[in-house]
Formats: sequence, C-alpha cells, structure tokens
Amino acid sequence: MNFYSIRHLTRFRYSQPVSESIMETRMHPRSDTSQHCLTFSLSVSPRCRVFSYRDHQGNNVQHFDIPGEHGQLVIVAESVVEQQVFPEVPRFLAPDAWTALDDLIDSGDYWEMLLPSTFAVKTQAVAELAAKLDVRRRDDPLMLVLELNQRLFEYFEYVPRHTRVDSPIDEAILSGKGVCQDFAHTMIALLRLVRIPARYVSGYLYRSREDHDRSTPDATHAWVDVLMPHLGWVGFDPTNNLVAHHRHIRAAIGRDYADVPPTHGIFRGATQSELYVAVQVEASERPPALDRKLPIPDDWSVLVERAQLAPERVFPEPDFQQMQQQQ
Repeated sequence: MNFYSIRHLTRFRYSQPVSESIMETRMHPRSDTSQHCLTFSLSVSPRCRVFSYRDHQGNNVQHFDIPGEHGQLVIVAESVVEQQVFPEVPRFLAPDAWTALDDLIDSGDYWEMLLPSTFAVKTQAVAELAAKLDVRRRDDPLMLVLELNQRLFEYFEYVPRHTRVDSPIDEAILSGKGVCQDFAHTMIALLRLVRIPARYVSGYLYRSREDHDRSTPDATHAWVDVLMPHLGWVGFDPTNNLVAHHRHIRAAIGRDYADVPPTHGIFRGATQSELYVAVQVEASERPPALDRKLPIPDDWSVLVERAQLAPERVFPEPDFQQMQQQQ
C-alpha cells in the first residue's frame, strides 16, 4: 500500500485585467478498486464559490465563475491518495483471447472507446504508422499492446512543448516528437483500428530518485487504459514504456484529452495570457497530513520557472480558451 500527497498549481497571468473567467477543472483523483482519494481541496484566487459534479465517466469535476476584473487566476489543488498493490500483468493471454475480447465488447457498452474522437482519429499518418509498426490482429491482444507500448516509446522522441495543447495527431507522428499527450493519442488511435477499446487517462506520475522516467516530473501526465479479456482495463504508459502501476495516479478518464483537460475554461477580454504549471507528488508509507497552508506562486518559484510555458497567442475575439497541455 502506498500513499501520495499531490499539489497541483496552475496560474494564468494576463497582461491586462480580464473581466471574467469561467473554468472547469479535473484534478480530483478518482476512487476505484485499487485507488482511493482520501482528501481533496481546491483553492482559487480571486476567491469564488466552487461547485462540484461527476461527469458521465465518473470523473470529479469542479467549476467556478469569477465575474469581477482580475489580473491573474491561481488554482491550487491538493489531494491525498491511497494506492493498493496492483496485480501482476501476464505477458500473454489464452489462445482464444481475440474471441474473448470480441465477446466482451459485444456484451458491454464500449462504443465510445472504439470510435474516432477529437484527437484520436484515423488519418493517413496513423494508417501508415500502423503498417510500419505491424499493428494488426496477431498473437493475442495483450502481446500486441505490450509490443506497441514499447514500439511507440522507441518511435517517439520525448520533447517537452514540441507540440501544442490542441495539436492534431499527425503533428507528432510525422515529426516523431511529442509529449505524453501525443503518445497516448497515437496509441489509442492505433488500437481502435484493430477494434481494441482504449481510453485516455489523465493524472500524475510519482517519480523517486531510483526511477528514470523521461516524462516531466513537475507536470501532469497521461497514459492509456486498454480493455483486456479476463483482466479488465489495464493501463499502459508509452511515454515511459511502463505498464501502469502504483506510481500512476488517475485523475480522470475519457475518449481523449478533449474530455479530460486538467483545466478548461475561457476568459473575457482582449489580452495576452501566460500559463504556469507546477506539480509536486510526494510518497509516504503512512497517510500524510494535508498541509492547509496552501502554496502561492512565489513559494513555488523554482518549479514555476521550470514549468513556464510560452505566452498564449492573442486572438481578436473577446473570449479565449484556458487549457494546459499534459507533458
């Protein structure tokens, strides 16, 4: 059993005050069979009333509206999560695994995770990559997914901020460079080609000194859940060539990033916006006490500088989207 305390800071700073911000966040970790969110709090500055609900995938969503004029928006999410020991994933399945998978699909409601979605779509580049990586119904479903997880790890060069939050899938495939968001979308699109249900997982990855993950440690993370016969949903992390385990902390699941961005909102005003993100994940053997003295941006100056992104583009329209890419 493992316990993790997570602090996730997001700051939008505007060159000129904006008149209103409307925001949804999906930073509240999920609770399921192996993961339990023990505590969660969300602090917003300027202060406002925060409302909560669950979407159709069971994700915890917080939303708020700041109608007054403000020069920055700061969101700090804090949570404590308990992770159970994950069962060992075998290297292969029974000879009838493809038939068992089809029976499982036919008896369940998995159509959302089989059809193309906003970012995980079938394009010419996806089809060519499928041929290059020999993505077809062969061996058994688990062997294919394990191999694809490794092949995508080798195919892509991990380059933070090489792509944008709204980059189409072809941009990373054709350049061979991207971040975890791109790796996950590519894997989902390839698996759906061969009728394997796959979904996008947004969350956090804990990294100790002994771990050598290539994904950025002070940002959110993304990986893929794949439906396997007899095993259910199994997580795969193509960015780090891992089968998801206790270090992967799930916040939200969806068809792709468009369903589960950590922040998704708009602000009203013709101004330039800068986005800063900082994430800290700490592990302990016992449930940690949640520090109620919430951090402010100056307290996280080192992390914020490392996580600083380029200023967002300026648009002529009065309403701008506010989202953060998963690195």
